[in-house]
Amino acid sequence: VVLLASLPLTGLVRAESKSLPVRDGRVTVAATEQEVRVAPRFRLLTDPFDYREEATPEVSKRVSISKITFPSPVKSASDQNNTVHCEYYRPKSDKPVAAVIVLDILGGDFPLARVFANMFAEHGVAALFLKMPYYGERRDPQLSRRMISEDPRETLEGMTQAVLDIRRATAWLAHRDEIDDNRLGIFGISLGGITGALAATAEPRLQNVCLLLAGGDLVTVAKESPELEKIRRKWVATGGSQDEFLDALKEIDPVKYGENVRGRRILMLNATQDEVVPRACTDKLWNAFGKPELVWYDGTHYSVIR
Repeated sequence: VVLLASLPLTGLVRAESKSLPVRDGRVTVAATEQEVRVAPRFRLLTDPFDYREEATPEVSKRVSISKITFPSPVKSASDQNNTVHCEYYRPKSDKPVAAVIVLDILGGDFPLARVFANMFAEHGVAALFLKMPYYGERRDPQLSRRMISEDPRETLEGMTQAVLDIRRATAWLAHRDEIDDNRLGIFGISLGGITGALAATAEPRLQNVCLLLAGGDLVTVAKESPELEKIRRKWVATGGSQDEFLDALKEIDPVKYGENVRGRRILMLNATQDEVVPRACTDKLWNAFGKPELVWYDGTHYSVIR
């Protein structure tokens, strides 16, 4: 804000009127030998896909930012949701760099994810901030549908789509000349951390995994989390059973597939007084993932985010 306020208005007008580069491309997808270990609902679709990259005005000497779009491998009822939107933060380097997919929080309006993505790039790691299903440009204002829904079946569908979108984003990163495809990772915060953990169990190429304020055992999270209380009550009030609600969550619980990520570089960052993700849920994910490095911050879910 300070930077923009210091610029002359005429300079801003000229920057906005410039024609910025647009690049179209195609990615060929190949499965690894480890695909047989992936749960069927998260299996990689190997069809080639097209993408578009649109440059944005330069604001840094060290980092360039572009907008990336490509079709989701899942066709939901919302056409708007079926295009994946990403922001690509690329460090200016003359050699291939590591890359990380960044995922935002449940109520994300993106400032937090953008801070992290930019910080990764400032430190020489390319960051692809992926907007999950029904977030940002993927959210049809005429529809009330969200990735985390009052209907557990919709939540199951939304999380499954998120994982498959992330798998396609991983393929996009791996095909880039400026990326070292042996150094790919994922970073998520809160809901993004849970989704990132699930995606890591399905995507063998994500060898570096960092989860901030995440956990497993989603049945317990759903029962105890104050953030989900409204969703629980609405489902029961409309005639749904609690068992049906919880059974759907078991299919998208990263704990269920934890063996797939054992042996990778994993870092978990959690809060000692987390009121959203109970400590027991963090412990279950930690055990399922093979007891990786775990750092406890003194605070609650929201104070640690801040």
